Amino acid sequence: MAERTQTKTEVESVAEAYLELLAARGIDYFFGNGGTDFAPIVEAYAKRFNKEQVLPHPIPVPHEMTAVAMAHGYTMVTGKPQVVMVHTLPGTANASNGVFLASRSNIPMLFTAGRTPLTEGDTLASRDLSIHWAQESFDQGAMVREWVKWDYELRHGADLENVVDRALAITQSEPAAPVYLTLPREILAEGMDSITYSDKPRVQKTGETAPAPEAIAEVAQALAGAKSPMLVTRAIGKDPRAMQPLIELAELLGMPVFEAGGYYVNFPKNHPLHAGGDVAATLSEADVVVVAEEDVPWIPNRTGPRPDATVIGLGVDPLYSKYAVRGFQVDMNLPGSPRLTLGALVQAVKEIGVDTAAAKARTEKWASAGEQRRNEMRERAEAGKDQTPINKAWFTSQLAKYLNENTILLNELGVDLTQIEFNHPGTYYSGGPAGALGWAIGASLGAKLAAPDKTVIACVGDGSYIFGSGTAGHIVSDSQGIPVLTIVWNNGIWNAVQNATRVTYGQGAAVESNNFPITTLSQKFRYEEICQAAGGYGERVDDPAEVSGAIERALKVVQVEKRQALLNIIGQ
Repeated sequence: MAERTQTKTEVESVAEAYLELLAARGIDYFFGNGGTDFAPIVEAYAKRFNKEQVLPHPIPVPHEMTAVAMAHGYTMVTGKPQVVMVHTLPGTANASNGVFLASRSNIPMLFTAGRTPLTEGDTLASRDLSIHWAQESFDQGAMVREWVKWDYELRHGADLENVVDRALAITQSEPAAPVYLTLPREILAEGMDSITYSDKPRVQKTGETAPAPEAIAEVAQALAGAKSPMLVTRAIGKDPRAMQPLIELAELLGMPVFEAGGYYVNFPKNHPLHAGGDVAATLSEADVVVVAEEDVPWIPNRTGPRPDATVIGLGVDPLYSKYAVRGFQVDMNLPGSPRLTLGALVQAVKEIGVDTAAAKARTEKWASAGEQRRNEMRERAEAGKDQTPINKAWFTSQLAKYLNENTILLNELGVDLTQIEFNHPGTYYSGGPAGALGWAIGASLGAKLAAPDKTVIACVGDGSYIFGSGTAGHIVSDSQGIPVLTIVWNNGIWNAVQNATRVTYGQGAAVESNNFPITTLSQKFRYEEICQAAGGYGERVDDPAEVSGAIERALKVVQVEKRQALLNIIGQ
């Protein structure tokens, strides 16, 4: 193993040493929503700029949810965790929704917050404002402890390298999730002459793991002998490298792959074995079911596997140990890197051998079913082409014409996913399983920072746009020169709330009267004007015949003029 080298850099404060260390550890961006606790950070950045030291790039973000979502989006595309810093308790409270989303989506992140000054005495950075008493808590980390893997408060500058390296190692080790570090103002302002740090982190993240060979052999035997295998996933595409071994395993077995609300591009939609998202229709026929990076493979009170079926859990944490209750059947678990697990299964199944004629017949069956399903989807979109308000399937079918390998689409209840064929890793992302709205606006900005040469489109419902603080997103887009296209599906309702009421009370008063209190918004609101106020292009679209033209105009602004754009689509 190569010997570590040491770097010594002159600094004047812990805050300066902190930024120097973050830069050395490969942190590209510091997403900040500041408060009175930021004074040492602001001063440290000013000194770094005087020395032409620009990393990590500071991005001021005027809402905490947007800041966390930007870090989420950047890491989602690159795999590299970034730093977010917010203001003490109020900032942590506002950011907690985004931290929750990142936790459930297994996104690594160094989430930090200032800490109310500890001291009342006459020292540099001690308490000097009245809020410094009210903003202290007995246990600040408790606010987010359930959603982070580790939390700590920096207590002395001498321990800075140890603390930062440990935080970054823990957040990146699987299962990945944010960590939380609080930074008291006096500690950040503490004087230092220099920082000496190792060229490599003192603590390394854990490496990829794979199941034991015995477990692989047992599962491979079950798969090789299956008459009707199926696989269901949501998030195996988090690691794009997992797609190829998944394709190989599916083709080897003639095994259909279902995406029950995918968060990534998990399996090419144009592949003959892509089986759509209706797991319930096939589940009762399957004798072996592989649940791969899928937290809710079916709804237990509606459907389930047949009594003699073998259910295999596959993923980094196939038991979802952070979920309080999750009682889905599982007969064999394969914990570890999906990429390595799938590759090992391919080799093991090949060694056992399969009935190739049966596998071919299954493939042909699912290819035929897939073609029929796609035809039905096209017909459904075409049937809605003249409807007003605009039909979602029709709108999405038009948007799909402008998507390609150089486009990244982020979806938060803004499109009909059945109308789009995502075939390439890195072209589609969703906010994950938690369902807390407000992710896509900030995440699209982070994704654009990560992939500046690609066109980034955020498709959001009107409720998602509001929760995501569209104003903050447009301000950041303008001030930082991050051109993205935001499409607001403006149906004037919280559709998820109405649907939940319909499902729970199918014959109830709300359904009978078509009156759903506490679920309505206003389709009159001109979201496009918020984008215009930030120097962007905005357009309201209520004529289905104008959908394609509006998309073209907005994309020209984003791609050619390098300005942000927003389409306000008046939909059903």
